[in-house]
Amino acid sequence: MQRKSKKWMLAVLSTALTVSLAACGGAKETGKDQATAAASSYPEKAITLVAPNGAGGGLDKTARLLAKGLADTKLVTETVLVENRPGGGGSVYMAEYATKETKNPYKLLVNSPPVLLNNHKKEGNSPFGYKDTTPLAQLTRDYGAISVPADSKYQDLKSLLDDIKADPTQVTIAGGSSPGSMDHVIAMLPIYKYGLDPTKVKYVAYEGGGESITALLGNHAQAAAKPVSLVLPYLEAKKIRVLAVTAPERLGGILSDVPTMKELGLDAEFTIWRGVLGPKEMGEAEIAYWDKTFKALSEKEEWKQLLKADGVEGDYKNSKDFKAFLDEQDKQIEELLKAIGIHK
Repeated sequence: MQRKSKKWMLAVLSTALTVSLAACGGAKETGKDQATAAASSYPEKAITLVAPNGAGGGLDKTARLLAKGLADTKLVTETVLVENRPGGGGSVYMAEYATKETKNPYKLLVNSPPVLLNNHKKEGNSPFGYKDTTPLAQLTRDYGAISVPADSKYQDLKSLLDDIKADPTQVTIAGGSSPGSMDHVIAMLPIYKYGLDPTKVKYVAYEGGGESITALLGNHAQAAAKPVSLVLPYLEAKKIRVLAVTAPERLGGILSDVPTMKELGLDAEFTIWRGVLGPKEMGEAEIAYWDKTFKALSEKEEWKQLLKADGVEGDYKNSKDFKAFLDEQDKQIEELLKAIGIHK
């Protein structure tokens, strides 16, 4: 009798254990299914695109173009909002994004080269950079241009650089951003690559792009360093001459006769990109969603027309390629800032 009782107890325990293990396995599978379902339903609420500058700024314009493009093409059915968070050339919000939004896939950051510059420069330095995010996509590109007044004696970049070599105190270059920022990099890159000391050159930072061109046209500076897109109206009005651009190959249209710095023997290629960064701990499924969505957007005629109307050139890179590109540009910027003597 005791023997039968033991056998019965063992059978009950065995059955209970089997049921328990099955339940655990079921729970595990259910957890996987729930995670997969959550990923496949992303996004399921409004997406916010943060522009780390004020309304009307370059990144604000990019964010609003992107929001409109995603809505017009219906590639994102959820609402896409734009939020402006100016301060410190983007470094103020970057600190918040890198520390408080690390797991929030519903807040994306629209950015450009200053996210790299701010992380390396001595003044106004940010301890956070693109490595504290997940690069998602490059959307557009622009390049730097060295310009002079239309009636300037300088017909080519070499003659300007030779004058700087002879006496750097006699040449002033105007820009619309502070030392260590984008216009300063555009100005110093060819000087550094020509073998000159960038720290000896007189660079004057004006409040904005328009003021630096006004200074150039008023003969308060011999040259100006600006993005190509910002000098085009003055070139079309025949008020300036563009000596060279930082593009890898010649640009079309009105710039087709302007040489690249590479053509002139200077390893001074520099892309002014605008793109989208996500939080550092973004999930693989969420990254895949944006890879698919941004690629589809880049191929849409509606998006191409929006960029054309804004005078911007599209240049899509997916998350992997964008990350590799940023790794290379980060090295270039660090090298240049060290040469200029304003590296942190």
